[in-house]
Amino acid sequence: ITKDWSDPSIRAKVAFAFPDIYDLGGSNLGLMILYDLVNKRDDLLAERVFCPWPDFEEVMRDEGIPLYSLETRHPLTDFDIIGFSLPYEQLYTNVLTMLDLAQIPLRSHDRTNEHPLVIAGGSGCYNPEPMSAFFDAMVVGEGEEVIFDIVDAYEEWRKTTDVGASREDLWRRLARIQGVYVPQLYESTYNDDGTLARTTPVDNEVPQE
Repeated sequence: ITKDWSDPSIRAKVAFAFPDIYDLGGSNLGLMILYDLVNKRDDLLAERVFCPWPDFEEVMRDEGIPLYSLETRHPLTDFDIIGFSLPYEQLYTNVLTMLDLAQIPLRSHDRTNEHPLVIAGGSGCYNPEPMSAFFDAMVVGEGEEVIFDIVDAYEEWRKTTDVGASREDLWRRLARIQGVYVPQLYESTYNDDGTLARTTPVDNEVPQE
């Protein structure tokens, strides 16, 4: 599906990212469902991006080529939202490779209003803590139930950036969506054996759970 980027009716551009090669990620059911749902909307645009093989990654780094989408080859920094599908933990490090190739700061607290919103979902997010430093928000549950709420929250926030809204304001909007975890607004403590003891908010404007 290829949409016109110059269409003024499109209010948000979403890149769905799978942190593995196309041959393995192209058939991922979760990615396909979200891609189809978003592109059925006339006011939204969705494209896909995958992790390159190491030999092409080397060429991209040598030539200064930023990671781009499959459909129109737009750099990921041109998108409003980047949504990673994380089906299992072995793909975690590929997320960092993709963000680095896209020239997007790895850690969420290093990003500014000019960077895309970076989120994740999938069964690999049911325990969000191992990757919590790298995502602005993580969906714990079914992504198709909240994707449009996330887009709406992003759009409403973007309208306020001209009057001084910060990225933290976006995080607060996202944290109010049930099933969306915003790591920067919570603090996790651990037991002596390394297991998670509790997660508590560090911001009065976000839910306790």
